[in-house]
Amino acid sequence: MNKKHSKALAVIGNLDVAVASIVLILLITLTFLGVISRRALGQPFTWLEEVQLACMVWIVFAAGGAAFRTGSHVAIEMVVELFPKKIQKIFEVFISLVVVAVIGYLFYQSIGFIELFTKSGRSTSMLSIPYSVIYGIAPFSYVIMIISYFSALYKRLKYGEEGEAEE
Repeated sequence: MNKKHSKALAVIGNLDVAVASIVLILLITLTFLGVISRRALGQPFTWLEEVQLACMVWIVFAAGGAAFRTGSHVAIEMVVELFPKKIQKIFEVFISLVVVAVIGYLFYQSIGFIELFTKSGRSTSMLSIPYSVIYGIAPFSYVIMIISYFSALYKRLKYGEEGEAEE
């Protein structure tokens, strides 16, 4: 039962990567077909730009949590590494507070934008995709980013950079 539970958590924990991967495959396939349609048949997909926009937004937001989990986000650690370990820990706490504040602010703002898009009924011109659907992933992504950030921070503090438990 414990293995099933941890396997289910692993699947849920990587759901954002699966969503980003599926949407990336869709984006590449549609773009390829769009080029073929435009060049070979002389009839471009007039709706393709709208779908590409939605795909890019979903890829970026869906993969955001994974970037935090794997430490793939942009970080400038060179200056912090010049300081003693105790000062580095203080920097780590400060950076964590800044990350939480920024992502919290973005989460709050994204809710407002989604409400605005929903109330106005604004949608794309060709396919009438509501902008609330296109950008609706943002609030979920910010929550996943925070969870992933603290999960990675916990693992880093517990196991260190080498992956062994610190005592």
